[in-house]
Amino acid sequence: MKADKTTPVWSRAVVACLFAALAAVVTAHAGEVAVLRNGFSIRHEHRAVVGTNTRLYLDGGTASYVDIPTANIEGFERDFTPAAAALASSARRATTASAQPAPDLNQVVNSASANFHLDPDLVNSVIHAESGFNSRAVSRKGAQGLMQLMPDTANKLGVRNAFDPQANVTGGSQYLRELLERYNFDLVKALAAYNAGPQRVERYNGVPPFRETQAYVARIVHEYNRKKMEQQRQAAAASKITAKQKSATKPKSAVLDHSAAPLR
Repeated sequence: MKADKTTPVWSRAVVACLFAALAAVVTAHAGEVAVLRNGFSIRHEHRAVVGTNTRLYLDGGTASYVDIPTANIEGFERDFTPAAAALASSARRATTASAQPAPDLNQVVNSASANFHLDPDLVNSVIHAESGFNSRAVSRKGAQGLMQLMPDTANKLGVRNAFDPQANVTGGSQYLRELLERYNFDLVKALAAYNAGPQRVERYNGVPPFRETQAYVARIVHEYNRKKMEQQRQAAAASKITAKQKSATKPKSAVLDHSAAPLR
């Protein structure tokens, strides 16, 4: 019968349309993952080159971001929403069953920040200043890892391996929180103590007169404040848009025309 011959063709067309629609949805919600040379990956929504750095925006706006030296980025990969990720995950398991995913820096920072009641933007700014997001970084004085923990400090914090990203950021966040509490949440003093040591901050009753420490504090405060100001700007803009939308949808009250002739 003709109906039997045409039915499969119609079915294939419908299936093709469904797959096309699914692909469109996946593409609309796809983000990116920046794969760093040190093994980290950072998920972001969009990016821009700023001088020698690549700025990774962590959400759809421009307020939350991290700056990564472009030379430290191995490449970029597509990332998907959970629905699409399930399909991608099954495909990856079929071809690379033994592969282990690279740690996600956002998750590491968010987890540590939540544990010690810190702003993730602040922790990211400290990591940027300390190591440039290099988990294998070692300073001339022997500080190690993302948040550049000295061996003695790492031991006191219970960090056995300072090159382990999770352990390092957890220990560094704990230390930063302790310093904030020590100086009554004076961020400038806490950052100066993180860089030069509490003894020197107390000796000089503030930021020590060391060019390195002064530049370190200024860099973090400037970057952190810039992020907060951008977030406030976006929040104000969003508030204005919401107010306009409410005003546009609000029903207008009836207005009597008093110029019309009175009824008799």
